[in-house]
Amino acid sequence: MERKDIIKTFAANLRAERARRKYTREKLAEMANITPEYLARIESEKYSPSLVVIVNLAQALEISVEKLVSP
Repeated sequence: MERKDIIKTFAANLRAERARRKYTREKLAEMANITPEYLARIESEKYSPSLVVIVNLAQALEISVEKLVSP
């Protein structure tokens, strides 16, 4: 899988999980200790988050990192 495909998959999975839980960007960002603007850039595939941010997002959503990165 290429880098751009991983970023696209991660962003899509993140958006889907956030929507499924009916979390606003502001709420999820606060839970993951990032800014809503940074979260928006991750979800729009403009930024590639660090491993720490990925783990924080997975924990905030109460899912595995694997679920966020798997196609």
